[in-house]
Amino acid sequence: MHTLGQQRATSFLHQLYHSGRVPHALLFLGPTGWGSLSLALQFARRLLCESPLLADSEPSIEPCGHCNACGKTGHLSHPDLHFSYPTVGANAVSTDFIKEWRAALADNPYLDANSWLQRIGAENKQGNINKDECNAIIKKLSLKAFEGRYKILLMWLPEYLGKEGNRLLKLIEEPPEETIFLLVAENADLILPTILSRCQLVKTDPLSDADIANGLRELRQLDAARASQISFLAGADFNQALQLADNPENDDAALLLDWLRKCYRGNGVELVQWTDTFAKLGRENQKQFLYYGLHFMRELLALLVTRNPEARLRPLELQTAQNMMNVLDFDKVTRMVEIINDNIYYVERNANPKMLFLDSSIQLNKILKGAEVRRN
Repeated sequence: MHTLGQQRATSFLHQLYHSGRVPHALLFLGPTGWGSLSLALQFARRLLCESPLLADSEPSIEPCGHCNACGKTGHLSHPDLHFSYPTVGANAVSTDFIKEWRAALADNPYLDANSWLQRIGAENKQGNINKDECNAIIKKLSLKAFEGRYKILLMWLPEYLGKEGNRLLKLIEEPPEETIFLLVAENADLILPTILSRCQLVKTDPLSDADIANGLRELRQLDAARASQISFLAGADFNQALQLADNPENDDAALLLDWLRKCYRGNGVELVQWTDTFAKLGRENQKQFLYYGLHFMRELLALLVTRNPEARLRPLELQTAQNMMNVLDFDKVTRMVEIINDNIYYVERNANPKMLFLDSSIQLNKILKGAEVRRN
């Protein structure tokens, strides 16, 4: 499917393409579900497309879709289009998972890191882009282009490089002739500044409800009413919209509501049982749950400030949020958000999930019951 929305970024890339001076490193930056990956992939296909794009045409980077190169890039099998993405396992490299990668993008070109890592069997392991992957990239890009004008490396989530990114600095700064890096990131703060300084930034924009509804009709063949309902709930995130379309009963939502109820009751046995079960989900699923918790709290804050019932929550979630407004104020919800944010930080650093979430449950109970919560 074509990239949804992103008219501003598309116009910028259209101008770059026709300038004849495409930078050797572009960083596509935006939250999951806005379309940074889809946009970067579309630009890669345009760069390798054999049919020229008219300079005075409507701003677009759509490839022709009919030439030999488009046939190959459409199946993610062009020999001059290389991919790098987080993997799991000792000495694992991206090519070990290329079949899964092609299938994942065919299912959802707006996918998130958790969905990808679970697809390749991460379970309780954290993904990374390791030393072996960096060495493989250097080796691949040292070769001449096979068919196209360019050799392109599309790296999804360079945040997972960590310090291994230092291995690629010289290559990004002084790449071989006609070599282009397309980096697709969600959080620039997690990327080495030395890599950021070598890239030209392409920021993506939030998707409109109309963009998301149109995408759902195209990719999931939903009727207009259902597509409109989901687009309202998704809040500019097409990946979230696809998950809602495929799984109307969002497990993260049910799990969060159950946790909040147990935290409010404050029954020690219930909380220990909940944390024991939750600890078995694996780190990536725990992070996904916490990110949903941030979404819920953001909508709750909007309710508290505006009293507008048009929150991006489904009926049961909205009812819970409205009930919570009776016992919470802006300051209390802000402190709950801080706890959830802290948990994301600690989960990423392999904290013991049972201890972490039991402690958080006790803190949330004190907030919900109106007691003061200790600060770390």
